[in-house]
Order: sequence, then C-alpha cells, then structure tokens
Amino acid sequence: METLAGFIIALAIGITGVGAGTITAPILILFFHQSASNAVTAALIFGTVVKLIATPIYMSRGHVNLKVLKLMALGGLPAAIIGSFLLNAFDKSSLTKPILLIVGLTVVISAAGTLWRSLSAAGITPKPIEGKWLPLIIAPIGFEVGFSSAGAGALGTVALMRFTSLLPAEVVGTDLAFGLLLSASAGSIHAGLTGVPWAILLKLLIGGIPGVLVGTQLTKVLSPRKMRLALCVWLLYIGGELSWRALKPAPAKAAPVITAAPYSSPRN
Repeated sequence: METLAGFIIALAIGITGVGAGTITAPILILFFHQSASNAVTAALIFGTVVKLIATPIYMSRGHVNLKVLKLMALGGLPAAIIGSFLLNAFDKSSLTKPILLIVGLTVVISAAGTLWRSLSAAGITPKPIEGKWLPLIIAPIGFEVGFSSAGAGALGTVALMRFTSLLPAEVVGTDLAFGLLLSASAGSIHAGLTGVPWAILLKLLIGGIPGVLVGTQLTKVLSPRKMRLALCVWLLYIGGELSWRALKPAPAKAAPVITAAPYSSPRN
C-alpha cells in the first residue's frame, strides 16, 4: 500500500507540481500511522527525490525561470532552515497535536487557494510586484515547509500566479525547482537531527520514482487544471480530518478502581 501511495503522490506532483508535502505528510499520519515528526522527515526526503527527477525535465522544456527562482530561494531557504531547527528544538511528544493542526490548516488553505484558481475561468488575476518584495512574500512559505513539510507546491504556485507574470507552465516548473531547494535543505536538517524513517521512505520511493516519470509525460495529454480540481477536493477532506484530530479533546481517562483487601479474621 505504501508503494501505491508513493506512485499516486508522485504522479500528482509530476502533473500539477502539488503534493510533495501537502499530500505525503497527511497520508503518512492518517493512513500509515506514522508519528508527526517521522511523517515530516519522510515527506521532505520523498519530495526531494521526486522533484530531483521532475525538475530537470521541466528545465529542459524551458519552464524554469531562474531569475524568479533566485528571488524565491533568497527568502524561502533561510526561513525553511529556521523552521526545521525550530521544530527539532521542541519536545516531539508534546508537539504531535500542534504539528497535526499546522499541517491540517496548511493543507486546507493550500487546497482552497488552488481550488479557487482552478474554478475561476480567468484564474488568479496577476498583479506583478517588484522583485525585491518577492523574497518577503515567499519567506513564510519556506518557514512552513521547514516546520511541517507542507505548502511549497500549492502556496508557492498561488504566490507565483498572483505576484509574477510567469506563464502557467513556468509557474509549475519554477515552483517545482523551488520546492526541490526547500525539501533538500529542510530534509537534510531533519534527517541529520532525527534520523531517516527508512522503512516507510523506501516503500514510497519504489512507487514514487516511476510515478513522477509517468506524471511529467501525462502533462502532454491531461489537463493539469482538472487534476488540481480533483486533488483539491480530496485535500480539503484530508486537511479537515487532520485539523479535527488535533482539536478534538482527548478521551477522559477512567478513574482507577480501588478494591478492598480481602478480609481475614484475626488470629487468636
């Protein structure tokens, strides 16, 4: 099942550019019962490998804008490093619910933004800004990726559509390259500090590597817009479920039952 999940996630990444952290971490937590910390680490490393395959394909097609990528990296990379160290500075056992909530809300916001863009006939109206402001806009996305692994694909895509004049294909390719930089930097920090959950990661990669290769080729025959629409509807459910798990109160512990010691008559 983990291999099939890796294939489907990587297929979505190859077609839409969305999914490395936004899909992987929630699936690992909800369906494969991984701890929040292991899920974040596995999602970052999985995203690095998959995007390392997909990004050169988009670059060969001329769909990666290096000038915009440099500006994104200027704001996103330092923030991702800070987010990674901040997560590892806390007690993991006490952070399970906060991480669930952060990942859940990020998935919901990312899916809602992408859904809005997919449903709108005109998409997101571009309002290009001066390049010097782009690192400041991207920095919170980098921090979120470092802390929870989610957000680079969906939130980065929305930011590029809104604040740059890139063509749709350039948006996907540039954001994939940006996600690769974030995943590689944050993933290496998480792996060095907490170790790599190899058991689940290797199974994901067995399916993910062929999945991303197929996905990058399917962009020629499938509509990325329709794929994002279906993906976002499902992500809204996943994000809502994660948020609910984080917010619902823990079940009350039963009071200990005190039993009386057996009566024994005093000896004469």
